[in-house]
Amino acid sequence: MTAAPFFTPPSSVLTVMAHPDDAELWAGGTLARCADSGAAVTIAVPHHAEPVRDAEAAAGAAILGATLYQYDQPTVTALRELLLAVRPEVVITHPLRDVHPDHRTVADTLVTALPDVVIATGYPHRVYTADTYNSLTLDGPIPAHTIVDITDTYDRKQRALATHVSQPITDHFGPMAETLSRLWGGRIGVRNAENFVPLPVLGRLPASLAL
Repeated sequence: MTAAPFFTPPSSVLTVMAHPDDAELWAGGTLARCADSGAAVTIAVPHHAEPVRDAEAAAGAAILGATLYQYDQPTVTALRELLLAVRPEVVITHPLRDVHPDHRTVADTLVTALPDVVIATGYPHRVYTADTYNSLTLDGPIPAHTIVDITDTYDRKQRALATHVSQPITDHFGPMAETLSRLWGGRIGVRNAENFVPLPVLGRLPASLAL
């Protein structure tokens, strides 16, 4: 196991997720840390069929200090246009073998869109997958890799998550986020943390463990 208790914030980070509350749930504390450091933070999710979900996404992003970017469907063209528009240093998405089919679709589509964009622009420099339900994918537990201390931003993560009032936050997602953050935090000796696993970009992995 490798872990990174020290945090080197990127200049820009793009989170590409499937649902309006995913960024808050799986990476909210880290996104808030990036925003606090002066990084440009963008949360990208598809428009939802229920307008209230889009409003909740905007409210959650604002609490984290992020810009919300919404598109119609997670197609290769849509995600390629997103990557070209934002040109982030770091991208965060779902595990490729996530238990949720919508998560897998977004992650697979993003990976398909990446090569042409990286060749054309050089961005992103690094791509990571985030956590998932109880840290379990279809292939088993998510490995510990780049663990980010979110103790100072954990309350903002929970406040951003709580904006999604149409979802079972109090009884389900909130307690799960608390449990996962304490488990990852215990790996590096802090109260709360989030874990990320790097994906190769054209055969290259990040040279360091810092996000």
